[in-house]
Amino acid sequence: MSVSEPFIRRPIATSLLGVALLIGGALGYWALPVSALPQVDFPTVQVTTQLPGASPDVAASLVTAPLERQLGQIPSLVSMNSVSSFGVSQISLQFDLNRDIDGATQDVQAAINAAAGVLPKNLPYPPTYAKVNPADAPVLTIAMTSDTSSLRSMSDIGDTMIAQRLAQISGVGRVSILGGLKPAVRVQADLARLAAYGISMEDLRSAIAGANVSGPKGSLDGAQQAYTIAANDQIAVAEAYKPIIIAYRNGSPVTIGDVAQIIDGLENDKTGAWYQGKPAVVIEIQRQPGANVIEVVRQIRAEIPKLQKAVPAGVNLEVVSDRTVTIRASVHDVQFTLILSVLLVTLVVLIFLRSLRATLIAGVALPLSLITSFGIMYFAGFSLDNLSLMALTIGTGFVVDDAIVMIENIVRHMENGENVMQASLRGASEIGFTVISLTVSLIAVFIPLLFMSGLVGRMFREFALTLTIAVVTSAVVSLTLTPMMCSRLLKLHHEEFQVPGLATLSGWIDRMIEFYHRTLLVVLRHQRATLLVTFLTILATLGLYVVAPKGFLPLQDTASITAVTEAGPEVSFSDMKLRQTQVADAIKADPDIVGVVSVVGAGSVNPTTNVGRLVLTLKPRGERKTDIAVVVDRLKQRVAAVPGMTVYFQAVQDIQISTRVSRSQYQYTLTATDAAAVVEWSQKLVQEMRRDPLFRDVSSDGQEGGLRAIVNIDRQRAGQLGVSVQAVNDTLNDAFSQRQISTIFGQANQYRVVLEALPEYQRDPSVLSKLYVPGAAGTSGSPNAQVPIEAVASIVRTTAPLSISHQAQFPAVSLSFNLAPGEALGNAVERVAEIETRIGMPGNIVGLYSGDAAEFSKSLSGQPWLILAALVTIYIVLGVLYESYIHPITILSTLPSAGVGAILALMLCGQDLSVIGLIGIILLMGIVKKNAIMMIDFALEAERHQGMTAYDAIVQACLLRFRPIMMTTLAALFGALPLAIESGTGAELRFPLGVSIIGGLLVSQVLTLYTTPVIYLALDRINRRIEAAVPPDQSGKPTPPIAGATEGIQ
Repeated sequence: MSVSEPFIRRPIATSLLGVALLIGGALGYWALPVSALPQVDFPTVQVTTQLPGASPDVAASLVTAPLERQLGQIPSLVSMNSVSSFGVSQISLQFDLNRDIDGATQDVQAAINAAAGVLPKNLPYPPTYAKVNPADAPVLTIAMTSDTSSLRSMSDIGDTMIAQRLAQISGVGRVSILGGLKPAVRVQADLARLAAYGISMEDLRSAIAGANVSGPKGSLDGAQQAYTIAANDQIAVAEAYKPIIIAYRNGSPVTIGDVAQIIDGLENDKTGAWYQGKPAVVIEIQRQPGANVIEVVRQIRAEIPKLQKAVPAGVNLEVVSDRTVTIRASVHDVQFTLILSVLLVTLVVLIFLRSLRATLIAGVALPLSLITSFGIMYFAGFSLDNLSLMALTIGTGFVVDDAIVMIENIVRHMENGENVMQASLRGASEIGFTVISLTVSLIAVFIPLLFMSGLVGRMFREFALTLTIAVVTSAVVSLTLTPMMCSRLLKLHHEEFQVPGLATLSGWIDRMIEFYHRTLLVVLRHQRATLLVTFLTILATLGLYVVAPKGFLPLQDTASITAVTEAGPEVSFSDMKLRQTQVADAIKADPDIVGVVSVVGAGSVNPTTNVGRLVLTLKPRGERKTDIAVVVDRLKQRVAAVPGMTVYFQAVQDIQISTRVSRSQYQYTLTATDAAAVVEWSQKLVQEMRRDPLFRDVSSDGQEGGLRAIVNIDRQRAGQLGVSVQAVNDTLNDAFSQRQISTIFGQANQYRVVLEALPEYQRDPSVLSKLYVPGAAGTSGSPNAQVPIEAVASIVRTTAPLSISHQAQFPAVSLSFNLAPGEALGNAVERVAEIETRIGMPGNIVGLYSGDAAEFSKSLSGQPWLILAALVTIYIVLGVLYESYIHPITILSTLPSAGVGAILALMLCGQDLSVIGLIGIILLMGIVKKNAIMMIDFALEAERHQGMTAYDAIVQACLLRFRPIMMTTLAALFGALPLAIESGTGAELRFPLGVSIIGGLLVSQVLTLYTTPVIYLALDRINRRIEAAVPPDQSGKPTPPIAGATEGIQ
């Protein structure tokens, strides 16, 4: 009994099973999460520590180094980068793909606790961590603007309420408030008046710290009543600090108001943000690695109306950029592509089978297989994304094959005079083995994709498994539902309704078969030449693979661009603000830009003051005439007019691998034990790369040349005057660090009191002469003598780096670059190596690619092995099916022609051989070998069972299988066609796949129809010689069955 017989005999059960599959698939489809690409984020955690006023080297030695020592011991840590800049230390930790991010954060917290004993005691906040990739673009940006409320009250709302509420949403990694930090009371000391009164900055600090306190005060409990005790020990407003007495001079009190200005300001006044040119508080929301973008944004958007109601009237919350708009659009476009493919493939079936009923049966099998796949995808934990939907689109061509082979065989039996039921039973039992062997050999192609390593492997595992699921479900449907429907619906050709125009098409197909017959006989007369052609295609494939420009992933157009602006290292904050505004205005004038968010000032986003950032939102791809690369070129020309500013643009990508916020797409990091050597050689390398036309936007994050004033203390002189180095340090910290000296505890938040010198004293190193430090006390009871700093120290002006980077605890400098149009990443990697040799870079300086470039080199090294693995797997599976060492070689010989076609097509379309193109080539192996399987199956059957010669058998096989071969190839071709011609959002990813499959199919189809028979005959001759040399087996065992022995004899 065949597999299909019970299903043919029980139509109701079979059709109900079909309905069950349909419902299961539909439910799976609605439940599947939507995303841009499979969830393949490295678990990443960022640790941020603030030490206001600390120079980069102080932050690196006091904060970063102790933390790095502890964090570096966490297991399965892949990379650790840190940047120490003015007042901020940031450490990014990236873990192994298989590491759970929650487990990793517990380890991070334990490491921070372990380092606590070594960290400075005066940190205003302990180190904080966020589960976020700092280089990942925000999923949603909200601008808070108002014509009535001040920036101070808006930043208070942002920090106290909005950030708290949004951070609670699951999947949100970090909420950053930009352009306005928390409100604070700022005490600005007048250095000249302090000196006149003989009062030091430290006296002022201790007076404020003692006046603003908060703590428990106990309760009273009498015979009848109980009281709790409170006091006005906290001072919340600036005015109330003025009357506090610091000291008495000549019998009269000196108050804080006498020697300082006290204002209600912000914790850090050297930051700013603007939206569309208006000052704003910008709220950026980044997701946790691994969280579903669409789901996170949906929850945030649901929360925004509630927040809008809670904020004061006149404050507007506006969504500025939303990453999910383009993701939804691209997924929607792929769904349309999928439907288009299904229709095209059904059309192919109609043309070749010339029967509406047969087409209907295939037309049921195709969507059913695809819909059932959604159900299984849901249980496998996949998502509806560009890759899995592309797999199904390509799969339409594969999936319909099984049904075609089954229907065609049953129709043939009917034409031989059997009734429908007999034909269905016999046809299905004959073809069962072929359907299974086709399916198994197809799955064999995808097995290597499952073993790809790293991030790329993770992405394509989903692709390969989705296709495998679709192919297996189609085999199940073809063995159950399809023969059952055939047995009930099919009629003989002349009994059926004739579709007008199909007869002429059939005539054309018959004429094509005649033409093929004539040309085939000619080819068979020149077998040596044909074998030579085959050999040349193998060489051409290898040659083209070496020559083809290789890339990583195509550049996506997500309608969002981030720009990094950079001025000279010596720039002041007010000058930077002015230049940033000019850049933003120039960009805003571009017709394709709909939103500009501009941020400057050192903080969580920009490590140094001379760097600013812009987030640009473009019109959706459908409303723009040009793609993102053209827009970027146009913007570069617009901002070139702004003096002293370099602007680096980068299109936001759906997959962010790197953890470094860089100015360009690809990163190359130099590390060594000696910081000076790294800086020196990185500068030489940057200069050489800038001269090379292959690279664009070459930049380095080594911010050398920042101005520095060094206070050189003469320790002997200081000792004579009773001045301690600690006193000098404290005084400088009080005057110039925005030092947080006291805390005001509110109901919902905590606010700081910030001490500093008046702004006019913070402009130039010469004002240090006005600063006094406490010296030795004079007569007993009199106050400390005030010694001018000039008496114990000299001031030296010099330069120093604005930020210090480490990679794995060693000094590092990261270079980033983009590529010139039409250049591939593979060429750039080679060119960098050439330049290093040319400038003679010493061996102790190690260069490493990070981010995209690193994953690229990893995936590139694995590519040849991947293709080899696919070939070996196919050979083994076919050898098992055919019980032959020789015949699988005939089938494998068809593959090089597909490789030639695919790589040529990609090169002609100006695409590089990216990971997507490679998948196309591996899929081609699956499609192309089917043709050979069909021919050889038939030829072997004719040879062994009808006693034909090899020559006659293969010629007959070629002619009889021409129609199904053309049919399956066209089905695959039309399945891939919409991918190549569709130009909506996200088409950059689909285009290389479509092009490679179409190119490969066209070339291989023409070649294999002629080369396969020739190779078959050549190998057959070799086989006979071997058999003649080896004595036959005399045990009298029966010969094994042949795969698909009677497949589709017409």
